[in-house]
Amino acid sequence: MKPLSERNPIAIAIAGLVLLGLLAFAVFDSANLPIIGGGTGYTAYFPEAAGLQAGNEVRVAGVIVGRVTGISLAGNKVAVTFKVKGAWVGDETTAAIKIKTLLGDKFLALDPVGTQPQNPGTPIPLSRTTAPYDVTQAFNGLGQEVTQINTVQLGRSLQTLAEAFSGTPPYTRAALRGLASVSRSIASRDVQLAGLLRGARNVTGALAGQNAKFAKLLGDGNLLLAELRQRQAAIHALLTGTQALAVQLSGLVTDNQAKLGPALTELNRVTTVLAANQANLKKALALAGPYYRLLGNALGNGRWFDTYLCGVVPKSYLPPGTGPSTGCEPPKP
Repeated sequence: MKPLSERNPIAIAIAGLVLLGLLAFAVFDSANLPIIGGGTGYTAYFPEAAGLQAGNEVRVAGVIVGRVTGISLAGNKVAVTFKVKGAWVGDETTAAIKIKTLLGDKFLALDPVGTQPQNPGTPIPLSRTTAPYDVTQAFNGLGQEVTQINTVQLGRSLQTLAEAFSGTPPYTRAALRGLASVSRSIASRDVQLAGLLRGARNVTGALAGQNAKFAKLLGDGNLLLAELRQRQAAIHALLTGTQALAVQLSGLVTDNQAKLGPALTELNRVTTVLAANQANLKKALALAGPYYRLLGNALGNGRWFDTYLCGVVPKSYLPPGTGPSTGCEPPKP
């Protein structure tokens, strides 16, 4: 084989670019590869999407087994495509769109039942799927509809209706007048009501943006409760032991109360004497320090006292060159 230095650099460059392109395609589309992909693809028909989005989780008995890959309109129903990996899907499997968090996140829940595996080419029909009622979307729709109502015209209409029924019985006229008053109150608060609905929408948007933090907070709280549940026996034993110890201490004090009283009285007398002689004790401790230091120096070489006697032998009896030269001083080596 020829070395790379002798080959055509243009062909090598083209082959390298093609190889890099294939590698990039494999990386970005790894979920659809046959061996390392995201699993087997299925389709389920729903009467409505109910806020489900591509990328939402697919769960079986609360365990994540896949992801939603796409949502499209198929006539008068919604086709939801998803992939499942590592889980069995039967031919009578039911699918339901459920709410994941209080902020409106959804996930696809599967109940894998049936005696045969589900054919990936056969969609799950509407008879085996359910969608939840989305309160958040309904509230937002209510806000949009209310803002489009001409409240002033509505108030005038109700007032005209009340005048037209003026000849009716008193209770009917009173009811219509009350309805007209309500409409006028709503019309006078039109701007405030619209602002309230816009504020509610902003609040829900802010909460949805913090969904991950709320989920983590709830997960940490769940872990804390689980740990406390596991330590329940230990905490119970600790509290029971503390209660038993308190009972034993109370019994001990009760049994020895006749002896503890005189002992505490004598201890009080001792402390009174020590407080009265505090100056003498302080002076004794100050004098004891140098005494015990000198005593330690005298006994530091063994079980005897180190002493030096000067002037016992006259200097005339000593050999020449020995003894102190001036005065009575200890000899130095």
